[in-house]
Amino acid sequence: MRARYGIPLGITAVGAAGLAYAAGFEVRSFRLRRVTVPVLEPGARPLRVLQVSDIHMVSGQRKKRAWLQSLAGLRPDFVVNTGDNLSDPEGVPEVLDALGPLMEFPGVYVFGSNDYYGPKLRNPARYLFEKAQGRHGLNGNAPAQGVVHNPWEDLRDAFDSAGWVNLTNTRGRLKLDGRELAFTGLDDPHIKRDRYAKVAGGPETDADLSIAVVHAPYLRSLEAFTTDGYPLILAGHTHGGQLCVPFYGALVTNCDLDTDRVKGLSTHTADGNRAYLHVSAGCGTNRYTPVRFACPPEATLLTLVGRQS
Repeated sequence: MRARYGIPLGITAVGAAGLAYAAGFEVRSFRLRRVTVPVLEPGARPLRVLQVSDIHMVSGQRKKRAWLQSLAGLRPDFVVNTGDNLSDPEGVPEVLDALGPLMEFPGVYVFGSNDYYGPKLRNPARYLFEKAQGRHGLNGNAPAQGVVHNPWEDLRDAFDSAGWVNLTNTRGRLKLDGRELAFTGLDDPHIKRDRYAKVAGGPETDADLSIAVVHAPYLRSLEAFTTDGYPLILAGHTHGGQLCVPFYGALVTNCDLDTDRVKGLSTHTADGNRAYLHVSAGCGTNRYTPVRFACPPEATLLTLVGRQS
């Protein structure tokens, strides 16, 4: 009897332990990723950029709020918020509480689909099926029906009041330490709200640095930004794969980006141009899948330095 049932019981025990770890520990094991990106003029003073993404705030997540508040201690030169702040229609006050200390710094932002719409319960295996069929978000799928509308206008108004620059299918600027930083942003490609034609034309020649910002790193957006000559693209959305295989990595990206670039710093090449791409794994999860495995929640401190002459 022991030999007959030992293996299935062992598999069950390992699975239960893995789920307990993913839901009870790793999902709250917040990390700071640090990367250096050589995109400034040679000899320029470095700039420190804090990227936060995919907070997916749900009411009552006190540890996440405290950790986000603590990031202000890094004293970044500016903040980039790449969207999906919400996973609960009631979560706006807690997002603003969490980001309050960071809103004392200059910043820019774009929204993601979960800022606009509440999440729906779905089988996680569907991400694998959709990847195999080349379908992601509303790109190839039918429009979502019966979705909850989140109060994104309240987030927008609070960010704007704090002086953060809204990059929703538009351009914006920050002036820091006598330097002009130009930004070009898109609304979320995952739900087909991106309108690149409104911002096409490439970096602004009178700026010291131009940065492209988008929530979901769909290839059409990366191709457009890179072809136009942007040296740096910042994105989120992927959750780093969220449920990864140790020593292998992510199985899905929830968009058409390859899994090799699901998180962290990489490059993208198009039309003879090369851009640095940083994809944040984010610090939250959909409220219906509050687990992470081999992919801790994170924010990123990017240090922008001078290119080698």
